Amino acid sequence: MSVLAPLHDRLRSRLGPVASPVGLAGALLLLIATFLPWSTYAGFPGKMLNTVPGGARLYVLLLALFAVLFVLAVPGRARALRGASSFALTITILTVLFIGYAGGGLVNCGVGAWVGLAGALVYYVGAQALLVDDGPAPARELPAAPWRPAVEILLVVALAFLVLFVFVIGLGIPTANIASGVDHKLGGAVSLNDLTNESQFLSFLLLVTGAVLALARLGLAASLGLVTKKHSKVLVGAGLVAAAVFPFTQSGNGYSLRIAASIGVFAAAAVGLNIVVGLAGLLDLGYIAFFGVGAYFAALVSGSVTSVLDVHLPFGLVIVLSALISGLFGVLLGAPTLRLRGDYLAIVTLGFGEIFRITVNNLDGSAGPSLTNGPNGVSNIPDLVLPGGFSFGTNHTLFGVDLPFQANYYWLEVILVAVVMTAFLRLAESRIGRAWVAIREDELAAAATGINTTRLKLLAFALGATLAGAAGAVDAHVVKVAAPDSFTFLESALLLAAVILGGMGTVQGALLGATVLYLLPEKLRFLQDLRLLVFGIVLVLIMRLRPEGLVPSKRRAREFHEAGGHADGLSAPPGHHAGVPS
Repeated sequence: MSVLAPLHDRLRSRLGPVASPVGLAGALLLLIATFLPWSTYAGFPGKMLNTVPGGARLYVLLLALFAVLFVLAVPGRARALRGASSFALTITILTVLFIGYAGGGLVNCGVGAWVGLAGALVYYVGAQALLVDDGPAPARELPAAPWRPAVEILLVVALAFLVLFVFVIGLGIPTANIASGVDHKLGGAVSLNDLTNESQFLSFLLLVTGAVLALARLGLAASLGLVTKKHSKVLVGAGLVAAAVFPFTQSGNGYSLRIAASIGVFAAAAVGLNIVVGLAGLLDLGYIAFFGVGAYFAALVSGSVTSVLDVHLPFGLVIVLSALISGLFGVLLGAPTLRLRGDYLAIVTLGFGEIFRITVNNLDGSAGPSLTNGPNGVSNIPDLVLPGGFSFGTNHTLFGVDLPFQANYYWLEVILVAVVMTAFLRLAESRIGRAWVAIREDELAAAATGINTTRLKLLAFALGATLAGAAGAVDAHVVKVAAPDSFTFLESALLLAAVILGGMGTVQGALLGATVLYLLPEKLRFLQDLRLLVFGIVLVLIMRLRPEGLVPSKRRAREFHEAGGHADGLSAPPGHHAGVPS
């Protein structure tokens, strides 16, 4: 239950009959304010000084238009309006504070900022005072007609490219370390340009979240879910095409492509962990060790000048061997430990992860055999070169567009994610996948039905480790180094958080969770030492509002709904938490 629930109940009791016109008046006032200057000085982004909406003002305008144009007579409008008004007020307050801080005081806020703040507050009060309706609007299908399949396919393709558009816009907002050229991890000062850019990114993030939330409460998410389920293969194909097109949208920006490639590696590892945690229900806190095994093996046998092994194997063979060796380590770890359950298994896997990190840190020729170069790691891994002479470290021109070399590695990541996704989906839909789910739900009942729980859990560990090893081999070539500092417990925790945050047991959830958890810290660098604090607060809020995950499986969403949560997952059922299965 929200801490603001008593206030909202009081607003409904006093303003219920006039709540709709009050909220509409606030939205109109906010709409007008977006065409007034919000800042009295130049320098703040988003055209805050003139009368053309841009930046945060544009985001607020869209949320105000949502109330004025789309939800006045739509079922589910009360809950949708509450969400839109909350985010409109949050963006407005955030923007006013940033303008005041960057300008040296709130006196630098223009008339539009104060009018917008008043309008957003009235909009919020009116929306919260609306009488409670029956919940989110039901899913709707298009009318039966000969053109219906074609329209549905167009909607699916449009959805894939809409996601690409949102990602490109968000990634294109400059971060502090790019805007100022200062690495804040080294103690650099935060400039005015840093603050204004980061304000715009946070506002954009709030806009996307608020828009998705409001549209989901109107039943749009459920309606799209029916369409995407019917045309799932089209969705996958459109998604891969949209992902392949991404480098052409970056105008040669190698940094953005590098970030996208890293997200791909992180997502591939998260999908592999989803087999262990999401399907089989095993809490693995040392999963990053399998990723590290693949990375170190690839680094040692790929011709690096710092490798103690004078070996340079073809990349195709390297990635296969890295996956198999990591899978072997998964078997060696799982065989003696998988009779444990819950917290005991978690402690053992945590210990394995730390053993791996300490071991590779000491194999430097002094404390142990000379193999991994200790803390320095294996660096200077050469660029990949395909048999035809195509070098991944060279810029290329494709369809008349000059692409930096990072695009080559990005496309390699897209292929890796596609392979990992295919493996996960095939396993989840197989008899083995159903047996894993049975073990996750109730291991004793699964064993009573004749399922060999130990062998299947061992198989889950081995397959998850295999996929992690493949991802690690690719990552070693992307970052050009394999070092102990890259395989700490924090990395395992982030992978586990990506699986739980995105939605256990779904490949879409793992991809979305990995994207959020990798991109947010990167975009929050301007906060310096407070970055992880804010990151943690964001995670707490997401899990409080969406305890079943951003993209939960049908079974998990139904369990939360039946236990008392809303269908759109906006509140957790009483006494329930979004923890990992034991």
